Amino acid sequence: MDPSQMDTQRDAQEVETRLRADQSSSLVVGVCLTMAVMWLVLASVAGLVASIKMHSPDWLVDQAWLTFGRIRPIHLNLVAYGWCSMAGIGVALWLIPRLLKTELVGSKYALIGGALWTIGVIAGTVAIALGYSDGLEWLEYPWKIDILLVIGGALVGFPMWLTLLRRKVDHLYVSVWYIAAGLLWFPVLFLIGNWPDLHFGVQQATMNWWYGHNALGLWFTPLGLAAAYYFIPKVLGKPIHSYNLSLLGFWSLAFFYSQVGGHHLIGGPVPSWLITISIVQSMMMIVPVLAVAINQHLTVLGNFRALLYSPTLRFIVLGAMLYTAASVQGSLQALRSVNTVTHFTHYTVAHAHLGLYGFFSMVMFGAIYFIMPRVMKWEWPYPWMISVHFWLVVGGFAVYFIGLSFGGWYQGLAMLDKDIPFMDSVTLTIPYLQARSVGGALMTLGHLVFALHFFMMGWKFGPRRLGAALLASPGPASTMAQPATARGATA
Repeated sequence: MDPSQMDTQRDAQEVETRLRADQSSSLVVGVCLTMAVMWLVLASVAGLVASIKMHSPDWLVDQAWLTFGRIRPIHLNLVAYGWCSMAGIGVALWLIPRLLKTELVGSKYALIGGALWTIGVIAGTVAIALGYSDGLEWLEYPWKIDILLVIGGALVGFPMWLTLLRRKVDHLYVSVWYIAAGLLWFPVLFLIGNWPDLHFGVQQATMNWWYGHNALGLWFTPLGLAAAYYFIPKVLGKPIHSYNLSLLGFWSLAFFYSQVGGHHLIGGPVPSWLITISIVQSMMMIVPVLAVAINQHLTVLGNFRALLYSPTLRFIVLGAMLYTAASVQGSLQALRSVNTVTHFTHYTVAHAHLGLYGFFSMVMFGAIYFIMPRVMKWEWPYPWMISVHFWLVVGGFAVYFIGLSFGGWYQGLAMLDKDIPFMDSVTLTIPYLQARSVGGALMTLGHLVFALHFFMMGWKFGPRRLGAALLASPGPASTMAQPATARGATA
């Protein structure tokens, strides 16, 4: 057999292995991503209501569950445990079989676990609406309901470990490292954070921000980076720039992130050495951030034109860039000189959304645009709806983030000025809070377009496309990226 025939046979075997891997995970991935999109819409509506109440506090106050003290934590928990967690789990369940060249083992456990997780999110949301809450940010669900999330999360993670043990590859790509680490770290975080009567007083406050920050950095960040490290090279049809850099980014994240949450307690009644350790680790986070930024930028370098027509690249590359921005901003915000201004202001809210929305949600959008055609064996029917989704969420988020960042900074300066009454520092934020609501409304509209398109594809409405749903025709300069993005729903 000549070399060309051997290559052809090897490629055919590779495609067959990939198709079997996709088929083994298609049902559970489809269910997880469908639930994630539903939670995204509900969370967006709750967030928009909470945003409007910041500048129109008398709006919708007749019902207790619509008051700000309840609708805001409903929004936060639907985002964290509904949209982000379910999307991240769905993407991870799809990636693991592909990366390990092994069919997903025990998908029924993941389906049962996903059902329990969904019941837990519903029960927790209803509990908050009725006024039952543990009263800690990111940990509002009553601990009895958290048991459902613990059991459900364990069942969802179980197939990933079974598949890992039966893998057909010796080398583990960096995406597997990130997914496996997230599956180890998050259960520890969630159990410690929700264990009843374990933390009190100052220790409880310290634990609260230890959990809140690590949920971002040791759960959502690994899942987001795992997706970025897979899809950017995959769509471009070229390997990652440096595997060594990717491992540097992974291990420095593991070493430096765990204690960064303490900088939220600067000025609080906690030991100064604890705050100093948090600040040092926050600054050291520049190491993994630069490793990821350099690696992914050099991978895309020379192929930025692909962002014009690839939905996956357009969302994920933007998300990767905003990961760098959010992380560098977070490191600087940990410095006492900066924190003095930004603490207890809307600036911190803008920063949190830059990470969880600008980075993680954008990456999840791009991943879903790649995964769902392979799950459904049906392409996205209307590429123009993908463009509308992109520009609505990007434009809305720009208005949201810029408005809150400037408003929060001015708010902080006003609060530091002894000659300015406190209420004046509140009043000056009103125009920026109104801008936040405008941006939030655009983002919500974008999510509705995304959800409509998602379910249209799921129900196979609209024209059947033979190739990938591209946003524009690839030009001659894009010959490297074109084959990887135009293979249709089975590549």
